[in-house]
Amino acid sequence: MKVIVTEKLAHEGLLVLEKDPRVEVDVKLGLSKEELIATIGEYDAIITRSATKVDRDVLEAGKKLKLVARAGVGIDSVDVEVASEKGIIVLNAPFGNTNSVAEHTLALLLSLCRHIPKADASIKRGEWNRSAFMGSELKGKVAGVVGLSKVGGRVVSRLQAFECEVIGCDPFVSEKRAKDLGIRLVTLDEIITTADIITLHIPKNEETKNLIGEKEFARMKDGVIIVNTARGGIVNEEALLNALNSGKVKGAAVDVYSEEPPKSDIIKNLIAHERVVSVPHLGASTSEAQVNVAVDVAREIIRYLDEQPLENAVNIPRFDLTLMEQMRPFLRMVNIMGDFVVQLLDTNMNKVTFTYAGGIAEYCTTPITVCGLAALLNRKVEQDVNMVNAKLVAENMGIAVEEVKLTEPGAFSNMVTITIEGPNEKRIIAGTHFEGIPRIVQLRDYQVDFAPEEYMLILSYQDRPGMIGKIGMLLGQHDINIASMNLGRREKKGEAMVILSLDSPVPASVLEEIRKATEANYAKSLHMITARQG
Repeated sequence: MKVIVTEKLAHEGLLVLEKDPRVEVDVKLGLSKEELIATIGEYDAIITRSATKVDRDVLEAGKKLKLVARAGVGIDSVDVEVASEKGIIVLNAPFGNTNSVAEHTLALLLSLCRHIPKADASIKRGEWNRSAFMGSELKGKVAGVVGLSKVGGRVVSRLQAFECEVIGCDPFVSEKRAKDLGIRLVTLDEIITTADIITLHIPKNEETKNLIGEKEFARMKDGVIIVNTARGGIVNEEALLNALNSGKVKGAAVDVYSEEPPKSDIIKNLIAHERVVSVPHLGASTSEAQVNVAVDVAREIIRYLDEQPLENAVNIPRFDLTLMEQMRPFLRMVNIMGDFVVQLLDTNMNKVTFTYAGGIAEYCTTPITVCGLAALLNRKVEQDVNMVNAKLVAENMGIAVEEVKLTEPGAFSNMVTITIEGPNEKRIIAGTHFEGIPRIVQLRDYQVDFAPEEYMLILSYQDRPGMIGKIGMLLGQHDINIASMNLGRREKKGEAMVILSLDSPVPASVLEEIRKATEANYAKSLHMITARQG
């Protein structure tokens, strides 16, 4: 994979990529748009920060592009819609600067409440005017946190340490998340009307643009404090300036702006306001954060190469981020299951059904479904299929996709079943996981129990004495070692299915030799790249 890096990236991130022999990295800083368009066609991935604009022109010129990686949180500089149309995955690093932004939020808030910038400037001028800088405490204040993701969650805990009464709103998190944080989950309306301090930690999109405007300020408590370390434009800057001038807002701490660097008089007047603490977008500006985001996007690129589920792809269906740890094993599991079962399929797919049983059925399973669907389709079509375009590819192929949820407990606390229906053929595979390790527990109507490995052999034959010995002898003659074996059968001397994990692949000639020796009615060797441990 060829990767172009267009902006300065921490050495630790580059090292992750350079250590992998599959990756060729070119660092080309300061390219103009025209130069980028002229060269992007050679590359499979691009890593940027905020200065490089990856728009339609760049994406269309990137004929080989599979990944756009933004070493940071915001993706304003990437045309995600066009990337999605083209099946290009857009990555970011939403957690690398989590701690830095949370600490920065409290630093700005405390600086505002205790007049630190003005007091510092005053004493540097040789003045000694303590009475001019009477501040206020955080203790006892009602703090409303808008957005309870990783940054918002850390801000909550820090506000609680200062003995604030913290309330939060976020339509995408569960009540359990709020309970774990020790706060009350409320509506945005309640925060606007009751909070003494409002701090924002949400992405900027069509729904959140100008989320806080004239109407919202009018309904706030007199003397409210506003903190924005999220994205410029979430708070309408003209409305904030008016609210400051009227006295409705006691003070504001601002790190981000709708224009960066600011050009309009409104933003310049806001920055210059005596009750505003403003800094030039410094939330992620710590050495630790820059290392973290560089390493995070680099590791995502390696995960992509290893065909492992991606954690930070912005144009892939995703879970509540607080559930990612417990959902990650299921993403990997369906990726393996899909890759496994599609290699057993000899006809076209008419319908694919994903059935979720047990505790997993209580959650949004769309990302799991899309991940499994991508694994199925990648073996069936020429184009690259991933979680970005899997549903669109299936729709274009006329494949129906269905989800079924069964919350009643079954043989396992959680189980996922993929059923593929084609002309005169149906394939069924079911899996669960133990301590994060995927295991297949059903193939067709056979109850089995094995962990998929990279090289596997599936045989179905009439059960009779000596068959396992024949298979082992033939594999041994060709220096193919058996790592593990699982045998399933319906009845004594009936049809049996043997699943072998091997240390090396089975050549077609050896497979045919085994098929004839066992009189197998079904014989298939599988190469499971997805089963490699990441």
